[in-house]
Amino acid sequence: MKKVFALCFAVGILFTQPVLAQDATQASPVAQAAETDTNAEQTDTAAAAAAETAVPAVEEEATFTQMLKEKFIEGDPLWMAPVLLTMIFGLAIAIERVLYLALSNQNNDKLLKGIEDALKSGGKSAAMEYCRNMRGPVAAIFYQGLDKMEEGIEIVDKAVVSLGSVETGKLERGVSWLSLFIALAPMLGFLGTVVGMIQAFDAIEIAGDISPTLVAGGIKVALLTTVFGLIAAMILQIFYNLIIAMIDNLVNKMEDASISFLDIVAAHLKK
Repeated sequence: MKKVFALCFAVGILFTQPVLAQDATQASPVAQAAETDTNAEQTDTAAAAAAETAVPAVEEEATFTQMLKEKFIEGDPLWMAPVLLTMIFGLAIAIERVLYLALSNQNNDKLLKGIEDALKSGGKSAAMEYCRNMRGPVAAIFYQGLDKMEEGIEIVDKAVVSLGSVETGKLERGVSWLSLFIALAPMLGFLGTVVGMIQAFDAIEIAGDISPTLVAGGIKVALLTTVFGLIAAMILQIFYNLIIAMIDNLVNKMEDASISFLDIVAAHLKK
């Protein structure tokens, strides 16, 4: 934006220069030449200022994009690689869970309405066929309940509760591994830091003197593992909380839909 303003300022000076020259027809040629040189110097100054303001922006952007790579390379690959692998595996599990939970979410009201209409029109077989064609854990639970419908409402309730526990376990599959990676990432970082500090003190002992360059370099490399470990843990923690919230939402919907489903089955059995 500064470059655009400077360019507009330079263009304005160039367009106003002929007008100023016409107004100064009575001025001497020396004065006109001096004025022209002044305008040219202002134009060059504005262009130089625009270039100076534009170059740091590009350099700053390039430095920001390369900073993490450079810091990662500066760290000890022996300890940085496990942190990176922990983050990759954790992100893989998190993305898989988010997609699975998103696909498991469905319109339970529409499903209940379809089951009720199927029971009224075609009975148990039609309702089971309708649930078989629907996706999601709720449809699987209702299918199991409809299969036990002839044995009474209590058996249907037990079947719904039992399969509901199984489907809840499927929703929570892999979450324990994600929590492990969240705890493991900073621990690996701290371990790399401690080992790096020990190596730095060993170097001081061998040198026989405390050199600021030697101490600062060793400590910087050691602390980089902690920084990357904490960054990985924070990113995975955000995904973990998102997954837990999605699971709680799905479980609450399953429980509400199961209550409505039992009411529909009980009303059908009374007929």
